[in-house]
Parts: sequence; structure tokens; C-alpha cells
Amino acid sequence: METNLLLSDLINFSGVNATIVSPAGCDRYDSDLEIIGITSNSNEVKAGFLFAALHGSNFNGADFVPEAVARGAVAILIDGTSEVLLKPITVHAISTDSPRRLFALMSAKFYRNQPDFIAAVTGTNGKTSVVEFSRQLWAMNGVRSASLGTLGVVADNLKLRSELTSPDPVSLHANLNVLSQNGVTNLAIEASSHGLDQNRLDGVSIQSAAFTNLSQDHLDYHEDQASYFLCKSRLFSELLAETGIAVLNADSSYFNELRQICQDRKISILSYGYSAQATMRVLRVRPYLSGQQVKLQVNDVAFEIYLSLIGEFQLFNALAALGLVSAEEGSEIENYLKGLDKLKGVPGRLEHIGTHPTGAPIVIDYAHTPDALKNILISLRPHVKGKLVCVFGAGGDRDKEKRPFMGKVASGLADLTIVTDDNPRSESPSAIREEIMKGCPSAQNVGGRSEAIRLGLSKLSDGDLLVIAGKGHETGQEIGGATIPFNDAAFVSTQLNDVVGGAS
Repeated sequence: METNLLLSDLINFSGVNATIVSPAGCDRYDSDLEIIGITSNSNEVKAGFLFAALHGSNFNGADFVPEAVARGAVAILIDGTSEVLLKPITVHAISTDSPRRLFALMSAKFYRNQPDFIAAVTGTNGKTSVVEFSRQLWAMNGVRSASLGTLGVVADNLKLRSELTSPDPVSLHANLNVLSQNGVTNLAIEASSHGLDQNRLDGVSIQSAAFTNLSQDHLDYHEDQASYFLCKSRLFSELLAETGIAVLNADSSYFNELRQICQDRKISILSYGYSAQATMRVLRVRPYLSGQQVKLQVNDVAFEIYLSLIGEFQLFNALAALGLVSAEEGSEIENYLKGLDKLKGVPGRLEHIGTHPTGAPIVIDYAHTPDALKNILISLRPHVKGKLVCVFGAGGDRDKEKRPFMGKVASGLADLTIVTDDNPRSESPSAIREEIMKGCPSAQNVGGRSEAIRLGLSKLSDGDLLVIAGKGHETGQEIGGATIPFNDAAFVSTQLNDVVGGAS
């Protein structure tokens, strides 16, 4: 439920410089002015609202100020350099050089309540699995918990809407408020580079934070890899509470840099990986068809666990989650270790969706970067006696430079590579495929995702494995401005049913 806020409350934040410009004809601002809602979408403005005129990549919120005022906005949040302030205004204007950060803090204050313990995870790959594994580990120990990210809000007996990895501050804090009011005490949340760069999480009280990895992605948004890392590192340099705990991948090339950031802030560190300096050190891994037997050393004590998940990176995701949940005061890591063998995979993340009549397993995964594709192919190889067949594509209107690298990775690690369409969006599907093919000239180029999957299925024999990468859990394909219903798992199920039915 929304709670009204006084205008004077909106500038009462330490570390954020803001001033209130009064409407023309007023000597001073009305500190008792009541704000009944806040939004950065002018279409959502109602009488008594504050409108945040934020500058986006495709629009400038300042252009919508007249519309917001006409709809009943009584105050606006504006960049201090905006030309709007050069003209007479009829409502109160909050002027600041950090409008996105102030908007996030306003959202946190407006909705007030958050779960008691919030863990956040950032990295190029693994975020969705880590937050879901964290939720599962908490639930196994009787903790009322939830996860929030790419798959939306996941909580027992509670359905909330969330469509982005890191949603806008208003919808984020509205959800946090509802979760708290419904008894959810612990939350694991994804922290995307976009969300961190745009200050969407600045109002969230984060007690533990994890870093999984960093590889090429989103360079259509970030200037370069260094800028990409800088955005990710904000989670540790600015947002994680100084009393919190950082959970870091000790095998990452960015480990030392992140460790130094945390040490400078006197933040405690848990680490995981094969490295001898890891707090949670992997000593041995034995892969099996249905999972992996792992020997761990945690705080100088050895443990044997069985993980019902395929792939080394899933082991790393599970360890990141283990670190996040055990970071809570009073938690014992040994209690959570017992739950690792009960973890269930996330939909669309290295998910086994069926078995071909030849006995060959079929797996789907969300991998859409060179590093993610490399990880799943390496992880699946120990489980393949025959051919490893890979069907994948690349999205349009996104980081184009990674396409040939994805092709090179696939052709180097799979026995049969089939290049097809992912979400071409506004780009030409054939042009995207051709860019991928530069890295894998011997691969098969098949337009139409359904045709490519059919071809992959037709190539399977006993001992083979088919992985369909790129879209994972997604239920639609973005083509030319429209979203066409398509789900890899559902399509494969239909094809398998047709094969079995035709043979009977």
C-alpha cells in the first residue's frame, strides 16, 4: 500500500545535494505539501504525484514535464542543468545533479518496508541461478524467502510482477514492500550492470553481495570492458553495507581488484573456487550423468556433497548462493551445506527437457555470450559419449562484436554446430547469422529456429547430446518489432511426441 510523503522528506538524504525551486509567485516551498505517489512514467501520473524527469537512452524525461503537470503532478524531480528550470514553473521542482540516485532513495522512503536480510548478486552469468539457489537454501531451513530477477519475483504462495533483471526503483520498492508485509524476511536479488549504472538499487539495504564472473556482454551499452566492470563493482564499492559480507569468485581475474575494494571498506569476504585462497575451496569434482560428486574444504574442514546439477559453473553458482545465505548473522554454513544436494535447477538454465528415442538427452540453456556458451559446452562434454550437438543464435540490436566469438566457441567445443535465429529484433536474421558464421565457417546455417531444432534432433544417435542455447526460459521470439510465441522446451516436446506417435 502506498504511504503519502511530505515534500520536505524528499530532500532529506545525506550524500545527495538537492534544492527545491518554488513555483513562480511563491516565496518559499510548501514543506507540508503531500505527495501521494511517485513515478518516472508521465502516463502514470495522477493528481498529487511527483514526476521524475529522468534522462533515458531513448528519451528525455524533461520533455514530458508539461504532460505530467497537466495530469496533476504537484512536484517534479529534475536534473539541475535542465532547461526546464530556465522557464517559469507552476509546480515545485527538486533540482539535483544525481536525479536517478535521489529517485531510488525517494522510492525506498515512499514504500518504507523491505525484507530484513537482502542478498544481491552481480556478474555476466549465473545471477538467476544464484538468487534462486539462495531462495531454495533459505526455504529448506524454514526461512520465509523470495528471489527477484530475470524470472520475476519467486516466493511461496505469492505472485508479483517484475519484468526486468533490475526493475525501476518504484516497482522494485513496491515489490519489496509487499514481500515484507507478507512475512518474507530474506530476499536474493539480481543486480545487473544496467541497474547498477542507473542507480536502481541505491535505496536497497544490501547485507551480502556476490560476484560470479565477468565476460564480454552489453558492450552496446557500456563503453568498454573496463566501464562494464566499474558498473558491476559499484555493488561492493558503494551499495553493500560496511557491516555486510562480500562473496567473491576466487578464480576470477577480477578477484584481487574486488577484494581490495572490499578491504578498503573493511568489508568481510567469503570466497569460492579451486584457488588455494578460497574460503570455500573445491578439492575434487566427479561428473555423473545426473549430477556431480564434490569434495569441498570449508574453513579447513572437508565435506563430501552430491550436487544434482550438471556443470562446473552450476557448482560455482551453488557455492555463491551458499556464501550469500550463510553471511547472515547467526547462520551456520554447515546447516546450508546439507541442502546443496537438494537444489533444483532454474528453468531454462542447463535444463534437461527430454530424451530422444535414441536415448540422447536434450538440454536447453539461456547462454547468450561467448563465455556462457563456452561454460555450458565444457560442462556438458563429460556427460557425452558420442556427438555434442549445439543449436544457437545471437540477439539483434545488442553487442554485435560477440557474434563471431560465439561461433568460434561453438565450433571449437561442439561436434556439430547449427547456427540459427535467436531474437533478431529489428535486424536482419540472415545478417546476424552471417556474422556468427565468420567464427564457424563449417557450421550449418539454418534460418528459422524451429527448422534448426528439427535438424539437430534428426542428427542424434545413441550417446549423443543436444543443447539448444540462447533463449532458455523465454516464451517468445522478438522478430521485426513483434513477439512471436515460441518456447524451445515446448517445441522440443511437441517434436518428440510426434516422433514417438509416428513410430507407434
